[in-house]
Amino acid sequence: MPELLASLLSLAFLAQLLRITVPYALAALGGVVSERAGVIALALEGKLLAGAFAATLGAYYTGSVAVGVIAGIGGGAAVSALYALVVIRFRADQIVAGVAINMMAYGLTRYLLKIPFDSTSSSARHASLSDVLVEPVFWLACALVIAVWLLLHRTAFGLRVRATGEHPDAVEASGVSVVRVRWAAVLVGGGLAGMGGAWLSLGNGAFSAEMSAGRGYIALAAVIMGRWHPLYAVAACLVFGFADAIQLELQSQGVAVPSELVETLPYVLTLVALAGFIGRSRPPAALGKPFESE
Repeated sequence: MPELLASLLSLAFLAQLLRITVPYALAALGGVVSERAGVIALALEGKLLAGAFAATLGAYYTGSVAVGVIAGIGGGAAVSALYALVVIRFRADQIVAGVAINMMAYGLTRYLLKIPFDSTSSSARHASLSDVLVEPVFWLACALVIAVWLLLHRTAFGLRVRATGEHPDAVEASGVSVVRVRWAAVLVGGGLAGMGGAWLSLGNGAFSAEMSAGRGYIALAAVIMGRWHPLYAVAACLVFGFADAIQLELQSQGVAVPSELVETLPYVLTLVALAGFIGRSRPPAALGKPFESE
């Protein structure tokens, strides 16, 4: 036990906590932007996975981490464009469409892996990120937390996003297109989630099938816990990241608890957190409601 406590107070554990939290936080930021505009962000899992796969292709073929990050952002935005087309243009049920996007991402990335890597489970090794505290991409992610808060709360675009999620009819009556605002919010959110996916594959130095491993759903829980506020959502992600880091530390310390039980810790925490926050948090009034322009 003293060894475990010392490990939890070490700089190495802090670095691991931050490394684990980054994809949660970026996906949650994307979820906040999308949901504040009234579009449910259930497809975050698929966006993370698409971003991770696109980042692997970019880094593998160019040997550049920067290209990998840009490709990851593009991958997340591309999946978001498909999701927006289905739920905004054709007004499909957002929950059903989100689940379908996630399932598509699981299957499609496995299939596409075979083309360059002749495998349905993992890619070849490629350029990877350095230590988290000296990694420019980490500091860019930190800057994006503040940038998203400023975007939503200190700009005209952010005001339109928030108004669209609450009173879309009033926004349309003022001469602003609700459809365009929602498209923009979903694409921005997808790019952020795609960057989170890029962190996963670039941090690992390779892509593996279904490597998002439920992080998109946990990020969505963080959005709810954070009451659709970017700073609070990231704070919730730190809690989930801490639970994830704890379970890894317990396994590395050889604590006499079945590893299968320890691995459930982040997901159990998610359920407990949602049970405590759902009902207390008020979502945007128009969240999940299709909008029909007159």
